Amino acid sequence: MRSVRARAAIGATLVVAVALVAAGLAVLSVLRTNLIDQADLQAEVAAREVAGQLALDTAYADLDLDDEEDHPVQVTDEEGRVVFVSKGLRAISGTASTGVSPVPSASAGATPSPGDDDDDGDDDDGGDSARPARGEVSSDDPDFSDGTATVDGKQADYRFAAVEATTPAGLTLTVHAGAPLAAEQEAVNTVRGAMLTGLPLLLAVVAGVTWLVTRRALRPVEGIRREMAAITASEDLARRVPEPDSRDEIAALARTTNETLTVLEASVERQRRFVADASHELRSPIASLRTQLEVAEAHPELLDLPGAVADTVRLQVLAADLLLLARLDAGEKPGAARLEVGALVREEVSQRTGDRIPVTVEAAEDASYEVNGSRGQLVRVIGNLLDNAQRHAAHRITVQVAADGGGVRVEVRDDGAGVPEDERERIFERFVRLDDARSRDDGGAGLGLAIARDVATRHGGTLTVHRAPEGGAAFRLWLPRAG
Repeated sequence: MRSVRARAAIGATLVVAVALVAAGLAVLSVLRTNLIDQADLQAEVAAREVAGQLALDTAYADLDLDDEEDHPVQVTDEEGRVVFVSKGLRAISGTASTGVSPVPSASAGATPSPGDDDDDGDDDDGGDSARPARGEVSSDDPDFSDGTATVDGKQADYRFAAVEATTPAGLTLTVHAGAPLAAEQEAVNTVRGAMLTGLPLLLAVVAGVTWLVTRRALRPVEGIRREMAAITASEDLARRVPEPDSRDEIAALARTTNETLTVLEASVERQRRFVADASHELRSPIASLRTQLEVAEAHPELLDLPGAVADTVRLQVLAADLLLLARLDAGEKPGAARLEVGALVREEVSQRTGDRIPVTVEAAEDASYEVNGSRGQLVRVIGNLLDNAQRHAAHRITVQVAADGGGVRVEVRDDGAGVPEDERERIFERFVRLDDARSRDDGGAGLGLAIARDVATRHGGTLTVHRAPEGGAAFRLWLPRAG
C-alpha cells in the first residue's frame, strides 16, 4: 500500500468502479424507462380498442379481444364495480376495482340499455365535461398503474392503462387493459447480471494494467535510486545515473540528477584542491618561520628579524584570505550599506604609503558613484587589484571610476606585460599564478584575484581583464548602482 504502483492501481480502480457503477445505474434507468414506455403504449392501445367497441354499443359477449393472455381486460362502471373481465382473468390488483367477478346485473353478454342512463336528464352536452360524450372514447391521456393479474392460474406483473368510454345509453365505463412486464424485468435483470458479472473482471483488468504500466513507467526511477545508493556507498561522484531514452518527467529527473552530480563533483574536487593548495601555501611560511626561530635559538646573533616578520605577515595575510574564502563559500551575504565608490577608491589609494609606483585616480569629484554592498569586501577587492598592479606595472598605475550604463565601473590599468588572452579566465581561479608571478616573495598565494571576482559576483557585478591602452592589463570591475 505504500508503493506508488499500489496507490496508482487502487486509485484508478476506484475511479473506474465509481464511473462504471454510475454509468450502469444510468443505463438500467434508461432501459427500464424505455421498456415501461413500450408497455404503456401496448396497454393503451389494448384499452382504447376495447373502449372503442363499448362506445359503439358492442355487447360484452361480442367484444373482440386480441391476445387475452398477454393483455387482460377489466371493465368497471362509474361506481368501480366490475362489469366485465377477459377470459381466464381470475385476480387483479392495481386497478382500484372492488372485485374481479362481474356484478349480476351486468353479466357478460348483457347489453347496456339507454334506460341505465343517469336520472338527471342531462343530454350529451349537459353532462360532466371531464367525461367523454355519448358514444365516444375519452381523448385524455390514460392513467397508468402497476399491478398484478392472475390469468389461467399464472400470476404476473402488469402495467395497466385506464381509458374511459361512454356508451350510447350514457353509461360511463372504465376499461383497464394490461401489458405484461415480464420482458422488461427479464431484460433489466439480464443487463444487471451482465454488469455485475463483467464489473469485477473489468476492474481486475484496470487494476492489472495500471499496475503493469506504472511499474514499467517507474522502472527507470528504481534504476536511478539504485545508482544513487551505489554512489552514496562508494562516494564516487564520477558515476552517473542512467538516463532513459524517453522525453518524459523521469528522463528530466535523471538529467537534473546528473547535472547535480556534476556540480557536486566539481565542488568537491574544488574543495579538495583548495585544501591541498592551502596546506601547501601554509606549510612554506610556517617552515621558513620555524627555521629562522630555531637558528635564532641556537645562534641569536644570526636572527633574521625582518625575514621572520615578513613570513609572519605573509602567513597572516594568507590566513585572512582563506578565512574570507570560507565565508564566501558558506554563502555570506554582502551588506546593504550605501557606498560612494569614488571616495572609497581615493581613501584606499591615500592609505597605501609603501607602494612602489604611485597610483593615479581618475574620478570626477562632483559625480556620485553610489552602490550597495559591504565596505570591507569592496575595499578588499580594490586593494587586491592594486596589489596585482604593483607587482606587474613598469612605471604607471591608473584607477578610473566612471558611470557605465546602470552601474559603476572601476578600472585598474598598468603598463606592465599584460595578461595573455588564453590566461584571462584562468587567473581568477584559486591558487593560480602565472609564470612571472610564481615567486613566493612577490607573487602572493594566487588568491587575490579569485577573492576579488567572488566578491564582485556576490555584489551582483562582474570582474574581467582586458588589454590596457598603456599596453599592460586593465582589470574592469562593474557594480550596479544603488537603488
